[in-house]
Amino acid sequence: MPLSEHEQRLLEQLEKQLHEDDPKFANSMGSDPIRAWSTRHIIVGVLGTIAGVLLLLVGVSLQNIFLGVLGFIVMGAGVYFATLRRISGGKLKPGKARKPKSSFMNNLEERWDERRRGDD
Repeated sequence: MPLSEHEQRLLEQLEKQLHEDDPKFANSMGSDPIRAWSTRHIIVGVLGTIAGVLLLLVGVSLQNIFLGVLGFIVMGAGVYFATLRRISGGKLKPGKARKPKSSFMNNLEERWDERRRGDD
């Protein structure tokens, strides 16, 4: 049974809040909506991998160990680069902590405090 629109919005808010509060835990739990696959990374990585394989084959056919090892390293770097993900948000400057603007839990706490103040 699919979720209603309201439930999906609440789920998206909770996921976003989790990523803001504890990104390391959120990343370990599964897919990260903040991060996205980069087509450029995939294309450059695949081209680098193909170039590495060709270098490796040329090194083996010429019996040149240096060229074969270099091809293997280029191939590994291509695979690594192809699997990198980019962050769709802005980059953080060193030494400055990112402060969440208005989070779901902060809104709930504010509403709770308003209700308690109204009862007194």
